[in-house]
Amino acid sequence: MPAPRVRRPRRFLTCEPRYFDVRYAINPWMREDTPVDTALALDQWHSLVRAYRDHGHTVETVAPLPDLPDMVFAANAAVVLGGRVLGSRFAAPQRQPESAAYELWFKNAGFDVHEPQAVCEGEGDLVPVGPYLLAGTGFRTAPAAHAEAQEFFGVPVVGLRLADPLFYHLDTALFALDDGQDDPGAANVAYYPAAFTPGSRAVLERLFPDAVLATEEDAMAFGLNSVSDGRHVFIAAQAHGLAERLARRGYVPVPLDLSELRKAGGGIKCCTQEIRP
Repeated sequence: MPAPRVRRPRRFLTCEPRYFDVRYAINPWMREDTPVDTALALDQWHSLVRAYRDHGHTVETVAPLPDLPDMVFAANAAVVLGGRVLGSRFAAPQRQPESAAYELWFKNAGFDVHEPQAVCEGEGDLVPVGPYLLAGTGFRTAPAAHAEAQEFFGVPVVGLRLADPLFYHLDTALFALDDGQDDPGAANVAYYPAAFTPGSRAVLERLFPDAVLATEEDAMAFGLNSVSDGRHVFIAAQAHGLAERLARRGYVPVPLDLSELRKAGGGIKCCTQEIRP
């Protein structure tokens, strides 16, 4: 029998997709001629927020701005670790104004924000797990930002190179099942091996020998763009196989449909910025 899983209450920052649209293409999931149902996107996002609150988590929101259709993807705006905020510097010009909007929210909430010098897309490519900060590169966040993050947080950074443009951010190919904040020895992840270069796969195998591995089908359903509270895993409803494997490990899948937001290459984790105290 798997060990009992323990939920840890989280504090999340989100942004309503009031102005969500696909007006440009900056990743392979985006098609400028794709029709978007904004009302459906709003309903799906509200379902995510309700699920978080129903499971005992705190959810706060930043006000959306009409000219920023991707602002719903709050994870890309920053990384918060130990109460310190490393902001974002987006690669795509269309998203660059989001940095200032989120920075203002954090400052109004009492945080100081460090602005990175290199391209750095927040939790899209920076994932705290146990004693490490896993850091993706290859398509968005620059390797120089990994060094900045290590200097700022004082946490060892493990660089991981992404190999497939469909998985352009680390959070589309990997998520923390247990971030190890209560027990560093329990830290673990789920990931899709084919999204990484051979060397990076070898690093993950060494660091997380008990990781949950996803299939291509799970990954294409955005099953790895998930959020775990240590017990419940908020996961794409279409990632059936991954949900079954997680359940066998003692986790409780909470399936959610964010398929409308997937038209812009986003999912559950993309919509969720965690504020770690």
